[in-house]
Amino acid sequence: MVPTKPTVAPLPFWVRGDTNAFFGFGINVLVNVLTLTGLCVAVVNLPEGEVFGTILPALGIALVAGNVYYTLLARRLARWEQRTDVTALPYGPSVPHMFIVVFVIMLPIYLRTKDPVRAWEAGLAWAFIIGVIVLIGAFVGPYIRRYAPRAALLGTLAGISVTFISMNPAGQMWRTAWVALPVFALLLIGLLTDVKLPFQFPIGLAALLVGTAIGWAGGAMSVPDVTAAARDVAVAVPSFRLDLLLTGLGDMAPLLATAIPLGVYNFTEGMSNVESAATAGDNYHLRSVLLADGAGAVIGAALGSPFPPAVYVGHPGWKAAGGRTGYSMATGIVIAVLCFLGMFGLLATIFPTAAIVPILLYIGLLIGAQAFQATPRAHAAAVVAALIPNIAAWATSQIDNTLAAAGTTAAAVGDEALNGAGVVYDGLLVLGQGAILAGLVLGAVVVFIIDKRFVRAAIFAGSGAVLSFVGLIHGERIEWNANGPVALGYLFVAAICAVFALGRPAPRVPEPEEAELDRRHEPSTPDTPTGPAAPGGPAATADPADGIRPTPAVSG
Repeated sequence: MVPTKPTVAPLPFWVRGDTNAFFGFGINVLVNVLTLTGLCVAVVNLPEGEVFGTILPALGIALVAGNVYYTLLARRLARWEQRTDVTALPYGPSVPHMFIVVFVIMLPIYLRTKDPVRAWEAGLAWAFIIGVIVLIGAFVGPYIRRYAPRAALLGTLAGISVTFISMNPAGQMWRTAWVALPVFALLLIGLLTDVKLPFQFPIGLAALLVGTAIGWAGGAMSVPDVTAAARDVAVAVPSFRLDLLLTGLGDMAPLLATAIPLGVYNFTEGMSNVESAATAGDNYHLRSVLLADGAGAVIGAALGSPFPPAVYVGHPGWKAAGGRTGYSMATGIVIAVLCFLGMFGLLATIFPTAAIVPILLYIGLLIGAQAFQATPRAHAAAVVAALIPNIAAWATSQIDNTLAAAGTTAAAVGDEALNGAGVVYDGLLVLGQGAILAGLVLGAVVVFIIDKRFVRAAIFAGSGAVLSFVGLIHGERIEWNANGPVALGYLFVAAICAVFALGRPAPRVPEPEEAELDRRHEPSTPDTPTGPAAPGGPAATADPADGIRPTPAVSG
């Protein structure tokens, strides 16, 4: 009897859970676009006409194209694996890069030249370089992902999520706790439990409406502000701004010092996010993801946006909320329409910030928990090790911002005075440079030491020495001998591990649940010809259309 391919129900474009994920993820992206709008106008002093007429429409094009792409990628994966529970990857403007391009690239140029357009040109060139580096990383990243331990990948991602994604929103929440905490409680109840609202009302929308109602009732919002913002609503059509980009690229040498490590950061974060999605059950082809991220940054820069888009932290959260393939495309389209209509100034006066930011703290909780839940218990210390460089990077950014507000800098205050006050600024600064890559290296070394795989630990420690020596980690800029003492420290670690490897100790025996974790979360790799067979099902073979080599879902 000839075996037949199992039949599955038609894949819907929208399910009830997509509504929850749409409002949650849509609010997340909304917050970020509102933030970058404020940074352009208030910090770099760009004319509002350029922000609403060029930058936001350019970002809208990148967002709608990227989210539609990831929706189609999810549907292809769902058909290939014959599942209906595949969740699309979330995609939006990269949050860390929003602040970096403004405060590290654009603001210094504006302060020196008093010309916001010059600053904008530099930002475009910087975003373009980031995109090119991510495109290159698409061919390197899959191999790094193959050999890096899951605890290192998820741990460094959790470090970003707990610090840069969660801490600022948490501070904003407790500043207006009477608005934010009820919203946060509704999100936790609706997204972390099986409790549903009457008539299946979307919990994300309910939380936003409740927070907005409390904010307006408490006098946190102003009708005149809404009226004034409504007058500024106008349609803007995106167009190429190659003149600005080419002018910025004409003086690109100073930009490489930050663009190279942050481009590496981007594709390393992309690897961690794809690993996070694999942990939640959706194995995406990493190269397809990184190529899309790099192309989004390049196209956005050509259109006039200095804000590189990227796959977001948070796929497991939207999957847990019930999101499948429709929420991502809907978010991209809606946010793009709002960009084209110049609506973000108006929306900022309608919705209280405290009613919006709790969704970011929710994502921080999910990703932080996942780093421990999806890795062996024996590797918990490695997860914490991978967190530490990101915590250091966040702490130094807070110190720098505090000193800047006081009209001074850490260099002006001096390391001796800071150390005397119990602030180990110099050490935190070194530790936090290139934090996501540093966390990956440190976490991997700890994993392999725990597993008594000392040769692998030595290899990663040696990689840390090379990366430190050229300044990709633990260095303030890319240069030869950027941080020799740190590089030497990593070399000593490599030597110690090599000595222990000579004794050929037996590797740590995995605990019983680790085999199940590996089976469920084994990532696809570029050279894997087939996926393991599911119980009672055929082995998965490579999809010639897009190179996805998924692990089939386990029935039952």
